[in-house]
Amino acid sequence: MVTLSKIYTRTGDSGSTRLSDNSETRKTDLRVEAYGHVDEANSAIGLAVALGLPQRVVEMLGVVRNELFDVGADLSTPLHPSPKWPPLRIVQQSIDRLEAFCDELQAPLPVLRSFILPGGTPGGAQLHVARTVVRRAERTAWRVVEQYGTEPSEEESAGGVNLLAVTYLNRLSDLLFIMSRTANGTDGETLWVPGTDREPPRGRG
Repeated sequence: MVTLSKIYTRTGDSGSTRLSDNSETRKTDLRVEAYGHVDEANSAIGLAVALGLPQRVVEMLGVVRNELFDVGADLSTPLHPSPKWPPLRIVQQSIDRLEAFCDELQAPLPVLRSFILPGGTPGGAQLHVARTVVRRAERTAWRVVEQYGTEPSEEESAGGVNLLAVTYLNRLSDLLFIMSRTANGTDGETLWVPGTDREPPRGRG
């Protein structure tokens, strides 16, 4: 249970913060940057919902918005061989659910023959924004993997990363792309035309 009785604490005024396992690190640590991007992605998704989306998409995003807090908690908890308490980790079931969401929304959509220019309805356009933020979070998470690895460590703040949390971000960016197509409708999609003096891509087959 999380209790927020006071929002400002002054504990981070020296440029340091505490990870979810209570270990101290600098606010410039890549872990902090990674879960900060996850928080930004969640906010971008929240705006998309507020702008208006199909009901089924909103239902799916209700699950996603909760799980993104799990992703942030996971990325902020270094792997430890014997943690003091069970850490919150992303599990394969969460990734399987995202893939099922992708399959469900993708099934009625026509095959794409080119990339789509971001835009469309306000909600659909904001899903494109959220997608790019999630991609950034994934890239930063991989930088954390490069720095800390994927193995547990007993040294404070030195443990590796749960790769399932990074995989979750990858699948989520795919889902958000499909959701943007669902929200915008495919009839009015504007496809990318490579080069200004070339023929546009042929229609979908």
